[in-house]
Order: sequence, then C-alpha cells, then structure tokens
Amino acid sequence: MLNTLIIYSSVDGHTKKICKKIEIRISKSDNVHLVSIADIQTIDLASYDKIIIGASIRYGNYRPSLFHFIAENKRILESKMTAFFSVNIVARKLEKNSPDTNPYMKKFLKKSSWKPNYLGVFAGRLDFPNYKFTDKYIIKFIMWITKGPTDTSKTYEFTDWDSVDAFAEKLIS
Repeated sequence: MLNTLIIYSSVDGHTKKICKKIEIRISKSDNVHLVSIADIQTIDLASYDKIIIGASIRYGNYRPSLFHFIAENKRILESKMTAFFSVNIVARKLEKNSPDTNPYMKKFLKKSSWKPNYLGVFAGRLDFPNYKFTDKYIIKFIMWITKGPTDTSKTYEFTDWDSVDAFAEKLIS
C-alpha cells in the first residue's frame, strides 16, 4: 500500500468535504492522511508516495498559504506523484468545468511553478445562510452578474460527485 497525503485549503469547508470523498475512495488501496494546509508544517512530506492538494477560490483568488506551501515544497512535490484540484463556483458552467477551460485553473498554472501529474476542477457550494452579511451580498451581486442563483435564504451545491469519484479513481494505485 502506498502512503497518500491529501491537503486541503478551504474557506467554508466544502473543499474539505470533497477531499474526504476522495480519501474514502483512495483508502481502499492506499494509506491516506487528510490535513489542512494550515497544519501542514507538522507533516513529513517525504514519507508520502502521493500528494493531492485541493484548494477553493474566494473572490477570484486562492488563499496565499497555497502558493507559499508550493514554493516552500516545490522540490519534494516534483519528486512525487501529485494531483491538484480547484473548487470554484465558475465550474458550475459546463463550458468552464475542466482543467483546460476553467479560468481559475489557468490562473493557478500560470502563477505556480509546480506542474502536478493530475488536474481536476469541481464546482463548489454557495451557502448563503451561513455567510457573513457582507460576504452574502457581495457573492449575491457576483451571482447576479454571472446569472447564478441569488436567493440568499438557500444553499446551492453544484458539485458533480460522480466527477469527484472519477478523479479519485485516476489516483488509485
């Protein structure tokens, strides 16, 4: 059995939920450890055969800790089998839900010097009832502009869980 590390960078927890789904799928063949990017400094990356990173977008950007982690660990990432996936609401649109068509994946690849072996893009979740007042109305405005849902009393999950399963299958030893 190989040792696999799954790292998540999540604002509201949905990316972690996707990572847990991948963890369940991969744990049938690998020893899997799931950790937040905030807690990664305690982990010995060299002890893992595979490293998978999932990161979400908020207001058009990944969290700075993602790029800091990659810069600090680029050499070891390049020596492993790696995967990266982006979670963003733009991916709810069919024409923007693949690594080749998603603007945030393109942005990531342009900004990062790391080139993962596998790439994935998944649509996320809008959880209007749990957002702070300012976030709720900024996101509502963004959704109005992009013709997305704007009812702030509801939660909208756009994740295609079959796509998450298919991505995980590619990563199984």
